[in-house]
Amino acid sequence: MLATIWTSVQGVLTIVIMIAIGYTLQGRGWFDDRFSGSLSKLIMRIALPCSIFMSMLTNFTLGKLTSLWVELVIAVAGMLVSYGIAIVAVRLLRVPRGRRGLMITAICGGNTVFIGMPLNVALFGNSSVPYLLVYYIVNTVLIWTLGVFIIAKDDPTVAHGAKASFDWRHLIPVPLYGFIVAIPFLLFGWQHVLPTFVTTTLSDVGGLVTPLSLIYIGIMLRSFGLRSMALNTDALWTLVGRFVFSPLVMFGVVAVATGVFGASLPHLQMETLIVQSATPCLAVLPILANEYHGDVKYATSAVTLTTVFFVIVVPVIMLLVH
Repeated sequence: MLATIWTSVQGVLTIVIMIAIGYTLQGRGWFDDRFSGSLSKLIMRIALPCSIFMSMLTNFTLGKLTSLWVELVIAVAGMLVSYGIAIVAVRLLRVPRGRRGLMITAICGGNTVFIGMPLNVALFGNSSVPYLLVYYIVNTVLIWTLGVFIIAKDDPTVAHGAKASFDWRHLIPVPLYGFIVAIPFLLFGWQHVLPTFVTTTLSDVGGLVTPLSLIYIGIMLRSFGLRSMALNTDALWTLVGRFVFSPLVMFGVVAVATGVFGASLPHLQMETLIVQSATPCLAVLPILANEYHGDVKYATSAVTLTTVFFVIVVPVIMLLVH
């Protein structure tokens, strides 16, 4: 157990160090006011599509997707229920505009690969990776469709009550282009058609997503000050939603699917779904906040707090799972 906890702590420490790099360099005046905006565009419009495209080609085949359809349906159902309840909750909590969509996405969308994968392998071994990838693809698709759409509709620069024109870019944001382009490659088995220099380039550019996103968070933390990490009411509800509400909803959906509908689900898959639903919120949340004029200060605080508190949550998750 100690070895597993140490593995998870190391993953969190890696994130903290990258955030600290951005924080320190911003304090030394390395970046001007335009740099963070340019960095946001680079991540959203270039690196993320490449990352998603290569993840699809590397981790999935058509056969793998079809063989895990039960797990896929349960993952989709669990996350959709979470989104539905979170949408109602932010209204009841009277969360201000510009923060509602971010809070919903922070509660329902997790950092599946960078933190979730090391934790899952440490807990359950490499045999859990296919199940993890099912959660990953559902998490990714919902974030870049439903999640981004909710954040975009919550844009505070749009006059309250105004009927905004429908923008397809909100429904199919640029990062999801990588997923769409990858579909025919999976359908026709073209994973190995692309020459090595193309796949290497796409992989290297896609690999920029996590470090640049975390450096961006450090820049925002320095700009806002460490007091932005204060545990105010919205931040506290975000922690409760991500670490308590989200895994409880997934547990309930799994219980209904297996107990009521008689779905055949390996125990390892049940554990994977529940554990992944309690990982910290996605690292690019401040990027999304900046893109859609949301509360970047809140988004930065949400990512940092859920990452830091995850060190405490890991042992609890392990005890409950075992």
